[in-house]
Amino acid sequence: MTKRTRRNHTPAFKAKVALAALKGEKTLAELAQQFDVHPNQITDWKARVLAGAAGLFGSDAARSEAAPIVDLKVLHAKIGELTLEKDFLVGALSKAGLLSAKR
Repeated sequence: MTKRTRRNHTPAFKAKVALAALKGEKTLAELAQQFDVHPNQITDWKARVLAGAAGLFGSDAARSEAAPIVDLKVLHAKIGELTLEKDFLVGALSKAGLLSAKR
């Protein structure tokens, strides 16, 4: 028995197979034979379609929760504040002799 090389299926092919499985007109064994893939692979693709289907009809509010909006002005202000604190502490420690001159 020869070993089959690893195949990469396109997303369009996966969707086609998963939708055929969702229709339920044929059994998994028949679909596996028709599309030349393992029945477990068809089951996995079908589960992925069902899990991702809710995201297709979600509102824009659900999408904004996934990627929070970052306010760059606030982040730049925080960077400036931390830089000032660091510079102040470096100066204070070097005057007190606690900071090495090698730095």
